[in-house]
Amino acid sequence: MKFMTHSPEETEKIGAALAEKMEPGAVIAYRGDLGAGKTAFTRGLARGLGYAEPVTSPTYTIVNEYLGGRLPLFHFDMYRLHSADDLWDIGWEDYLERGGVCAVEWSENVAEALEGAITVSIEKLDDTTRRITIETGEAFSALAL
Repeated sequence: MKFMTHSPEETEKIGAALAEKMEPGAVIAYRGDLGAGKTAFTRGLARGLGYAEPVTSPTYTIVNEYLGGRLPLFHFDMYRLHSADDLWDIGWEDYLERGGVCAVEWSENVAEALEGAITVSIEKLDDTTRRITIETGEAFSALAL
Protein backbone atom coordinates (compact mmCIF):
# COMPACT_ATOMS: atom_id res chain seq x y z
CA MET A 1 0.00 0.00 0.00
CA LYS A 2 1.29 3.46 -0.88
CA PHE A 3 0.26 6.82 0.51
CA MET A 4 1.34 10.41 -0.06
CA THR A 5 1.17 12.84 2.85
CA HIS A 6 1.78 16.59 2.92
CA SER A 7 2.05 17.28 6.65
CA PRO A 8 3.02 15.54 9.89
CA GLU A 9 -0.69 15.41 10.75
CA GLU A 10 -1.46 13.45 7.57
CA THR A 11 1.41 11.08 8.36
CA GLU A 12 -0.04 10.60 11.84
CA LYS A 13 -3.44 9.72 10.33
CA ILE A 14 -1.87 6.87 8.36
CA GLY A 15 -0.25 5.60 11.57
CA ALA A 16 -3.57 5.82 13.43
CA ALA A 17 -5.33 3.86 10.68
CA LEU A 18 -2.69 1.12 10.84
CA ALA A 19 -3.03 0.97 14.64
CA GLU A 20 -6.68 -0.02 14.33
CA LYS A 21 -5.56 -3.25 12.62
CA MET A 22 -2.80 -4.13 15.10
CA GLU A 23 -2.95 -7.25 17.21
CA PRO A 24 -0.81 -8.27 20.21
CA GLY A 25 2.73 -9.15 19.16
CA ALA A 26 2.76 -7.05 15.98
CA VAL A 27 6.15 -5.75 14.86
CA ILE A 28 6.57 -2.72 12.62
CA ALA A 29 9.95 -2.20 10.95
CA TYR A 30 10.47 1.43 9.90
CA ARG A 31 12.75 2.45 7.07
CA GLY A 32 13.54 6.06 6.32
CA ASP A 33 16.17 8.72 6.65
CA LEU A 34 16.57 11.07 9.57
CA GLY A 35 13.65 13.51 9.59
CA ALA A 36 11.50 11.41 7.27
CA GLY A 37 8.58 11.20 9.67
CA LYS A 38 9.01 7.94 11.59
CA THR A 39 8.21 9.55 14.94
CA ALA A 40 5.19 11.37 13.45
CA PHE A 41 3.94 8.01 12.17
CA THR A 42 4.47 6.55 15.66
CA ARG A 43 2.50 9.42 17.25
CA GLY A 44 -0.41 8.40 15.03
CA LEU A 45 0.11 4.74 15.86
CA ALA A 46 -0.01 5.56 19.59
CA ARG A 47 -3.12 7.70 19.17
CA GLY A 48 -4.79 4.92 17.16
CA LEU A 49 -4.03 2.49 19.99
CA GLY A 50 -5.70 4.87 22.45
CA TYR A 51 -2.63 6.47 24.01
CA ALA A 52 -3.19 10.19 24.56
CA GLU A 53 0.10 11.42 26.12
CA PRO A 54 3.02 12.94 24.14
CA VAL A 55 5.14 10.62 22.02
CA THR A 56 8.83 11.36 21.49
CA SER A 57 11.74 9.77 19.69
CA PRO A 58 13.60 7.10 21.70
CA THR A 59 16.96 8.17 20.26
CA TYR A 60 18.74 8.39 23.62
CA THR A 61 16.73 5.81 25.57
CA ILE A 62 16.62 3.09 22.85
CA VAL A 63 12.99 2.27 23.76
CA ASN A 64 10.00 4.30 24.93
CA GLU A 65 7.01 2.48 26.37
CA TYR A 66 3.49 3.82 25.91
CA LEU A 67 1.02 2.02 28.15
CA GLY A 68 -2.65 2.60 28.81
CA GLY A 69 -4.06 2.18 25.32
CA ARG A 70 -5.80 -0.79 23.73
CA LEU A 71 -2.35 -2.39 23.39
CA PRO A 72 1.02 -1.33 24.79
CA LEU A 73 3.32 0.35 22.27
CA PHE A 74 7.08 -0.13 22.45
CA HIS A 75 8.92 2.38 20.26
CA PHE A 76 12.53 1.38 19.56
CA ASP A 77 15.39 3.32 17.98
CA MET A 78 18.06 0.92 16.74
CA TYR A 79 20.35 3.60 15.29
CA ARG A 80 23.11 2.87 17.81
CA LEU A 81 22.78 -0.92 17.64
CA HIS A 82 24.87 -2.90 15.19
CA SER A 83 23.24 -6.31 15.01
CA ALA A 84 20.32 -8.46 16.04
CA ASP A 85 22.50 -9.77 18.88
CA ASP A 86 22.47 -6.25 20.37
CA LEU A 87 18.67 -6.26 20.14
CA TRP A 88 18.41 -9.57 22.01
CA ASP A 89 20.81 -8.16 24.64
CA ILE A 90 18.40 -5.31 25.48
CA GLY A 91 15.52 -7.73 26.13
CA TRP A 92 13.75 -7.89 22.73
CA GLU A 93 12.18 -11.25 23.58
CA ASP A 94 10.64 -9.76 26.76
CA TYR A 95 8.99 -6.99 24.74
CA LEU A 96 7.60 -9.49 22.23
CA GLU A 97 6.09 -11.55 25.06
CA ARG A 98 4.31 -8.54 26.60
CA GLY A 99 1.57 -8.60 23.94
CA GLY A 100 2.04 -5.12 22.57
CA VAL A 101 3.09 -3.52 19.32
CA CYS A 102 6.82 -3.07 18.71
CA ALA A 103 7.66 -0.18 16.34
CA VAL A 104 11.33 -0.24 15.34
CA GLU A 105 13.18 2.73 13.84
CA TRP A 106 16.41 1.99 11.93
CA SER A 107 15.18 -1.58 11.57
CA GLU A 108 17.78 -2.36 8.94
CA ASN A 109 20.38 -2.51 11.75
CA VAL A 110 18.59 -5.53 13.28
CA ALA A 111 16.77 -6.91 10.22
CA GLU A 112 17.52 -10.57 10.94
CA ALA A 113 15.45 -10.33 14.16
CA LEU A 114 12.41 -8.84 12.41
CA GLU A 115 11.26 -11.59 10.04
CA GLY A 116 7.58 -11.30 9.20
CA ALA A 117 7.34 -7.69 10.40
CA ILE A 118 5.16 -5.05 8.78
CA THR A 119 7.55 -2.73 6.93
CA VAL A 120 6.76 0.99 6.84
CA SER A 121 9.06 2.89 4.49
CA ILE A 122 8.87 6.68 4.62
CA GLU A 123 10.54 8.72 1.88
CA LYS A 124 11.03 12.44 2.29
CA LEU A 125 10.28 13.89 -1.15
CA ASP A 126 10.51 17.56 -0.09
CA ASP A 127 10.02 19.63 3.07
CA THR A 128 6.40 18.55 3.48
CA THR A 129 5.71 15.62 1.15
CA ARG A 130 6.23 12.00 2.19
CA ARG A 131 5.70 8.75 0.30
CA ILE A 132 4.73 6.02 2.76
CA THR A 133 4.84 2.39 1.65
CA ILE A 134 3.42 -0.29 3.92
CA GLU A 135 4.31 -3.90 3.20
CA THR A 136 2.69 -6.49 5.40
CA GLY A 137 4.53 -9.46 6.86
CA GLU A 138 3.31 -13.03 6.69
CA ALA A 139 1.12 -12.71 9.79
CA PHE A 140 -0.62 -9.61 8.45
CA SER A 141 -1.17 -10.51 4.82
CA ALA A 142 -4.88 -9.62 5.08
CA LEU A 143 -4.18 -6.13 6.45
CA ALA A 144 -5.98 -3.38 4.54
CA LEU A 145 -6.29 0.29 5.47
